Amino acid sequence: MQSNRSARALGAASLLASLLVLSGAAQAACPDDAAIDAFLAARASAAPTPPPVAAGGSMADALCAQDKIVARLETDLGPVVGYKAGLTSPRSQEAFGVSEPVLGTLLEGMILTGEVTARPAEAVRALFEADLIVEIADAAVNEATTPEEVLAHIAGIRPFLELPALVVGKDDKLDGPAITSINVGAWKGVMGDLIEIPQGEEGVAMLADFTAKLTIEATGETLSEAPGKAVLGHPLNAVTWIAGALKAQGKALKPGDLVSVGSIGPLHPMKPGLSVTLTYEGLPGTPKLGARFE
Repeated sequence: MQSNRSARALGAASLLASLLVLSGAAQAACPDDAAIDAFLAARASAAPTPPPVAAGGSMADALCAQDKIVARLETDLGPVVGYKAGLTSPRSQEAFGVSEPVLGTLLEGMILTGEVTARPAEAVRALFEADLIVEIADAAVNEATTPEEVLAHIAGIRPFLELPALVVGKDDKLDGPAITSINVGAWKGVMGDLIEIPQGEEGVAMLADFTAKLTIEATGETLSEAPGKAVLGHPLNAVTWIAGALKAQGKALKPGDLVSVGSIGPLHPMKPGLSVTLTYEGLPGTPKLGARFE
């Protein structure tokens, strides 16, 4: 009898211990300052490092980690100038097990203009991709629900060749929270001049149907090409999604903010000696920009 009672007590204790472990995992806290500092030190020295919030963590903790990272980066990179959407295609969402995009933050020093040379050795898993920036004109964009409504509240769009870096090692698993905790890989990007887009159905169709084409400068070889609607069905849907994500955090888009809508086509590894050109076929003036990697 005593043996049975002891066994039951042992079993109950074991179950309680298991529940406490599971409860602790479910309520994992935002990474502490030491963890954030270690992550940023590795990032600065281009050393692979696990994400501050591991795959399987909570999105709340991931956003908290991102806020801490951004606050520290502001010292060297300047103030927040906008936001970026990541995982904006069905294929990328499926690959990382999410059902919606993820939100990153852009700082002033990340945005480059003119002739740009980037050095992939300065980052871990440096990449490049066709993207597009939307410049916000007024705060009413936060209430927009359709591309046409968004279009009425933007100053225009800007060509954007994003140069993200994943930071983590190749064996580190990434999912929505993990990617969010590394600020969605925001590192650098080449931005072009503001382009005004016609209002109404004409402008909506133009932004859905233009083609972002990446080519190798030396040979003209096409690396990738994809239409604007590859981003969430329409690139301005990324603005609507970001406005909603910010609202959930008690924030909002404001005049002058830059919104990176996400990948228009695949990501490409950055390789020394490569120069690329991004051309926007179907936008006014057929704008283009590029970067050289060394």
